[in-house]
Amino acid sequence: MNTTAPQRDPAWLPRLFWMSTALVLLWPLGVATEFRPWVLLERENLKISAQFIGSFFPLTLNSEFMAMVARETWRTVAIATAGVTLALVLAVPMALLATRVLSVSALSGRMARGPAWLRQAVRWLLILLRSVPELVWALVFVRVVGLGPTAGVLAIALTYGGMLGKVYGEILESGETHATQTLLRNGSGRLQAFFFGLLPTNAAELCSYTVYRWECAIRSSVVLGFVGAGGLGQQLDNSMKMFNGGEVATMLLVFIALVALADRTSAWLRKALG
Repeated sequence: MNTTAPQRDPAWLPRLFWMSTALVLLWPLGVATEFRPWVLLERENLKISAQFIGSFFPLTLNSEFMAMVARETWRTVAIATAGVTLALVLAVPMALLATRVLSVSALSGRMARGPAWLRQAVRWLLILLRSVPELVWALVFVRVVGLGPTAGVLAIALTYGGMLGKVYGEILESGETHATQTLLRNGSGRLQAFFFGLLPTNAAELCSYTVYRWECAIRSSVVLGFVGAGGLGQQLDNSMKMFNGGEVATMLLVFIALVALADRTSAWLRKALG
């Protein structure tokens, strides 16, 4: 029996083929996006980068500025939390309407025309909401309600409402449905079947995804500040326009700490709920 190990990887040829195929497919994308990372290493660009990073020091740490940063950081968390809360108000009803498992007419194998059209309309509405980035919604609402946190809250609510509704529907339809169908066959309503059939078996996964989206909303709320939606991002944008590197660096460090704290809080909540 020959136990000699092969001298070369027997799968090297297929791997080489697929790597070459990936490069061939990615090359046109790089050309279309004018992706040229080597320009970062040019002498003039390195000089500009060094000057920009050098302007970050010393950090701005005076009491008045730090009080403002603390206030805007809290406002950023409030924008994200309020936005996700409103998103839930949109997402939960639409997820229930879009879930085929909760349709009584679908028990026979084919959903009735009316419920099927309603379900499809809700699904298209969810596609519309999540297709428009929260940044675009924020630009719209800034023009409607003016500068401030309200635009950020509404932007997050609409985009995240579409995301949450879609994923909630997929979670509910992919889980165990025997208890739900039994309840519906025995005369239970949609809400009864949801609360006593679907929700108990999918609660942990639903809560976990919701907490994850709240963590994402905190990051989004900072970005929305750059278009005037309030919070830490708006102050960061102001400092960058004034070329105040010390303030920018301080707020970046606070933002990193905020995201890290949100990540740890999110992980703890998912563990507790799981």
